Amino acid sequence: MNEDRPGEDDLPGDEEEVGRPPGAGRLVVRFFLLPLFVVGTAVGIFLLFSLMTFERRSPRDYLSEVRGGSAGRRWQAAFELSRRIGAMKPGSERDAIAAESLRLFSTLSPARPEDVRVRRYLVLVLGKLGDRSAVPALLAATKDPDPETRLYSIWALGMLGDARAGDAVLDASREEDPGMRKMAAYVLGKLGDRRAAPRLKVLLEDRVPDVRWNAAIALATLNDGSGIAVLRSMIDRAALSRQARLSSDQEEAAMVNALKAFALLRDEGTLPLLEKVAREDPNLRVRDAARRAVEATRGKRP
Repeated sequence: MNEDRPGEDDLPGDEEEVGRPPGAGRLVVRFFLLPLFVVGTAVGIFLLFSLMTFERRSPRDYLSEVRGGSAGRRWQAAFELSRRIGAMKPGSERDAIAAESLRLFSTLSPARPEDVRVRRYLVLVLGKLGDRSAVPALLAATKDPDPETRLYSIWALGMLGDARAGDAVLDASREEDPGMRKMAAYVLGKLGDRRAAPRLKVLLEDRVPDVRWNAAIALATLNDGSGIAVLRSMIDRAALSRQARLSSDQEEAAMVNALKAFALLRDEGTLPLLEKVAREDPNLRVRDAARRAVEATRGKRP
């Protein structure tokens, strides 16, 4: 028992309630609740206007802050830019932002601690903007001393889909970091280079479930069914739970991605399992993905 917790003798009795000064409730409202309400309203208004101002900032505003802001604000501006840049429509303005982001990235040094986080998020910006002139800088970033920058650069190269990234991504797939192997397996599928198939088949035996799953899905995008056994384990909830501890959202995402892979492979041997998932799975999105895989396997439009 907690010794600091008051006992029954310490609690107020009926006589104390009866003897409470008249108007005490009004005093509480007057001296505590009303000021609290006023302060809360003021803070809410301040946050609302701050948010409205923040939302109105343009990509150029963020780039200006990345270039000349304080050390703490530069990486935050780069982070916000990486979150919002995808909403930019194609055109001259987007192209100009891509060129400016690349120039700015080239001025940052991986040896300066204050530049490390800024570089991480600018790598994401370069990937989302989709300008292939950034490929040489991103290839160099795959050798960056910062592991997160290396990881993000592999992802960005996958977004650009440039064949020049193949060797760098294959190298990344051999790293000790399982997160890097997982990302590399995903990107090898995005690049669509069949020469990656032998390495992806090795990754099917990886000790980390996420790596195996991404390798199987990547092989499916290359129209290679070598990962069918792994994919089947991803759409069997019992088998999936034995491989990794996943949240419901993660489990759903894994199953849907595997089912999309089956829609590409059209493997008739998996048809009974697909039909069972389409009929019995408790998740509506999973059932719909299974139904599409069934239709594709039977030769119908998914």
